[in-house]
Amino acid sequence: MTRSTQRPLRALRATLAALLATGAGLAAAQTVLKIGYTPPTASHYGVGATVFCDEITKGTANRYSCQHFPSSALGGEREMIEAVQLGTQDLVNTSTGPLGNFVPETRIVDIPFLFRDYEHARKVMDGPIGQELLKKMQAKGLVGLAWTENGFRHMTNSKRPIVQATDAAGLKLRTMENKVHMEGYKTFGLLPTPMAFPELFGALQQGTVDGQENPIPVILASKFSQVQKHLSLTGHVYSPAVIIVSAPVWSKLSEADKKVFTEAAKKAAVAQRKKVNDDEANGIAQLRKDGMQVVEKVDGDSFRKAVTPAYANFAKEFGADRIAAIQAVQ
Repeated sequence: MTRSTQRPLRALRATLAALLATGAGLAAAQTVLKIGYTPPTASHYGVGATVFCDEITKGTANRYSCQHFPSSALGGEREMIEAVQLGTQDLVNTSTGPLGNFVPETRIVDIPFLFRDYEHARKVMDGPIGQELLKKMQAKGLVGLAWTENGFRHMTNSKRPIVQATDAAGLKLRTMENKVHMEGYKTFGLLPTPMAFPELFGALQQGTVDGQENPIPVILASKFSQVQKHLSLTGHVYSPAVIIVSAPVWSKLSEADKKVFTEAAKKAAVAQRKKVNDDEANGIAQLRKDGMQVVEKVDGDSFRKAVTPAYANFAKEFGADRIAAIQAVQ
């Protein structure tokens, strides 16, 4: 073989090698993870999920990306958590509402009036107590990456303003499938009606239930002002959220990629909480504009007094010392 024929061959081999390398890169970029959440893309969940996915794509040089399934496209939160546990769904950004059905220890954060304010709640979730709860998930086939946020929950209904606990008596209120919430809400005289989130708007529209309770960002994103007249800023429960990845996906990641995923989830938490802050600051005026009657000054003491008997049961279930440890965080 002459030198003149060797040069084109070398060039051809180099071109093929480059194409193969490009092909390998493209193949790696095709690892697309399914992430689901119940509100729309423009919600706080969508904001958090988008930041998370952008960060893992950037941090893994396009080897991982996400396909978003907002607006309960993959089902309600309970169904999605179960799918992640089974490995048929890769990721979920979910509230803790139904999580206690899978990881009972997480139910402690759902106790009414456990947290004083956002600063207190975020310190608990980001601190040793919250991190211990994340670790508890792994024994159940769920890998919790970081606590994001849903927000403090408020009551809406179609019947009357709620100023004190007795005003809530007799109202049929949709709740999540969460026994801690339901036990607490019964002390207010409410009639808790567990229902999956995708069914809620229709149930409110048809009068199957009188009301529901959710943070301002969810009330906004779900357009509940179209089917609910009264909003009371009860702030009765702080609702954390969490990004969970399936164990099969996690087990395939290198240690470096695991770090990328974890850091991405922490950045998602910052973004999601900022969206909650923004919605809390601006959303009440928007809901008023949309026709809701808003009670801002709720008699919180009447609700705290009403729920006191339930705390005896919560102490038996979770330990009075654990509840006190959360309350003591400054």
